[in-house]
Amino acid sequence: MKPVEQYILNQPPHYRDILLCIIDVMKQTLPEATHEYKWGIPYFYYKSKPFCYLNASHKKQFVDVGFAKGFQLKNHTPQLIADNGRNTVKSLRYTSLDTIDIEVLITVIKEAATLY
Repeated sequence: MKPVEQYILNQPPHYRDILLCIIDVMKQTLPEATHEYKWGIPYFYYKSKPFCYLNASHKKQFVDVGFAKGFQLKNHTPQLIADNGRNTVKSLRYTSLDTIDIEVLITVIKEAATLY
């Protein structure tokens, strides 16, 4: 089993469902992206460069979708989160399947792809 698959299967069902939904949207929206396991979490690469990561934060109770060039994104800035200390990454965060706005996620993925 691949490390990405192992990471997802080891998550509690709540997080696993969110991760699988995001992965499905990512693969449909940007099929050229490769899904890898880097720095202990699933990471999508686009044009051989880091694109976005998926991190299930059990402590903070959300799944973080961090875009490597997040500070360059112009659309949906109210939904994109920039934690203290970050200077390039901005994230979309989801606490449940119900909180995933598929249209926003697709728009952010497409915009982020234009930066490569």
